[in-house]
Amino acid sequence: MSGSPFRNVALIAHVDHGKTTLVDAMLGATGVFAAHETRVDRVMDSNDQERERGITILAKAASVEWKGTRINLVDTPGHADFGGEVERALTLVDGVVLLVDASEGPMPQTRYVLSKALARHLPAVVVLNKVDRPDARPEEVVDEIYELFFDLEAGDEHIEFPIVSTIAREGRSAVGTEIPAADAGLGPLLDTIVDTIPAAGGDPDAPLQALVTNLDASDYLGRLAIGRVVQGTLRAGEQVALCHSNEEEPPLKRRLTQLMGFASLDRVQVQERTAGDLFVVAGFPEVEIGDTLADVDNPQPLARLEVDEPVLRMTFGVNTSPLSGKDGTLLTSRQIRERLDREVLGNVSIRIGNTSSPEIIEVAGRGELQLAVLIESMRREGYELQVSRPEVIIREMEGTPHEPVERAVVDVPDEHVGTVTQASAPRKGKVTDLRPGDPGRTIVTIEAPARGLIGFRSLLMTATRGTALVHQHHAGWMPWAGELPHRIGGAMTADRKGVATSFALDNLQKRGQLFISPGDEVYEGMIIGEASRPEEMTVNPTKAKQLTNIRTHAKDEAVKLEPPLDLTLELGIEWIADDELVEVTPNAIRVRKRHLTESDRKIAAKQAR
Repeated sequence: MSGSPFRNVALIAHVDHGKTTLVDAMLGATGVFAAHETRVDRVMDSNDQERERGITILAKAASVEWKGTRINLVDTPGHADFGGEVERALTLVDGVVLLVDASEGPMPQTRYVLSKALARHLPAVVVLNKVDRPDARPEEVVDEIYELFFDLEAGDEHIEFPIVSTIAREGRSAVGTEIPAADAGLGPLLDTIVDTIPAAGGDPDAPLQALVTNLDASDYLGRLAIGRVVQGTLRAGEQVALCHSNEEEPPLKRRLTQLMGFASLDRVQVQERTAGDLFVVAGFPEVEIGDTLADVDNPQPLARLEVDEPVLRMTFGVNTSPLSGKDGTLLTSRQIRERLDREVLGNVSIRIGNTSSPEIIEVAGRGELQLAVLIESMRREGYELQVSRPEVIIREMEGTPHEPVERAVVDVPDEHVGTVTQASAPRKGKVTDLRPGDPGRTIVTIEAPARGLIGFRSLLMTATRGTALVHQHHAGWMPWAGELPHRIGGAMTADRKGVATSFALDNLQKRGQLFISPGDEVYEGMIIGEASRPEEMTVNPTKAKQLTNIRTHAKDEAVKLEPPLDLTLELGIEWIADDELVEVTPNAIRVRKRHLTESDRKIAAKQAR
């Protein structure tokens, strides 16, 4: 065992295999949660959406002490959409803990994140979690993990990994594949991490080089730079040079006003951080991700971070509907742009750009889930905006347009395999692998143009009644595949402002699927449903029943309406066509035409020809 006082470790796993729960258990086992403190489940998933969606979106760090060694833990996302966070997290660490469910085995996102770790030659500790499940099969899962390492062409040194079994929920662990004893703690796991993961390297006496991998902001200190000291020593109060992306400009030289490190779940003020350790510094409002903090006398920048390029883009604009301003408090293009500028500072896989209109901003990202999470965050913060349908980013290669390819791995019950293959065929998807998964389930791998898989997740969720598990990641580029089918029915568009009535909706539901209920406010140009035919319809959802003194039949008195489609944010941005927008406010999600009046839509259609 090396005598270094700290280890830097990333936790990587498929979604829902218990990674964040294991962090909670490690914090508890090392005394971070004192006896008098209230225990918080999934303490690392502090973002509201992380808790609701049950996923980790942001890479975060915590620190625990074990037998005199500090272990810096970095919790990483499992979704490929948040690959920018994964890449940055792996630059901070010297090894990984690969967490795998002892029943499900390695899954698609395990492969994605592990491939990134192996590319950086990081050693792994394999943890089999949930070994107490009745359907646990630890020996078979270990064989599958070896197969995964072989598939990823791992070197011999990577394949000789230690194996630890855990029941993270109860804070128990054991070396090997045995179920941990009832009185076992997490000592075996923590000992294995300290023994296996190499001590953080770097010469503390060499000229300073520290890589900035993340950004944060403080009301009191301004912009904070988070990263790792590669070599040398960072000292509070000393002058350092900031090497930024424009290499032609001389480095900025400034005194470090504040230096912090990670301790448990907190950031604490420290006097120095030596080579290999993680840092948080204040005093550089200009700092960006990928910059280097360097020696003043000999500033040598490190190689900048490279992350997967965005493959989808959409526009964010000011809400121009007649109902704008009723819910939100942040409405102007300046406020929206400032919020997106803040997002880009800390999110390397999001890009923003200008359009022909100052009120509309182009936003590009890794996938529709990532963009939907950003929009959802903004609406919760009080923003109102309208967004377009995502479109893929085209790249010219060898003189021909190429589009991104996505690989979708779909885990479904056996009876729905046909549904998956039928749904992928019109989207120009090819089934590249078909193999059995858990008992009664099949794993289908499909490769298709990225735009063909927009809406694919929602379609499968509906068709399989929520039993499908879909995971997507970027799989290269292909020549433009031509036109792809979109939705089946045309839009039912309201022709006037008012309040929807039961009488009107009862007549309209016979002609398609409604998105609204009686009593909902509508406006001209708002889409209130999807017609059962491809043709678009302009309808009056506010029409009231004419009252007469003639007694009507009993069936006319009791209108029975089908429940409207629950229009979620993801469903909305997948459903709309190019001439439509999703209106997003803190309390409502609506779909609408870009041009609200029928006359404006006719003029726009003529100009588009």
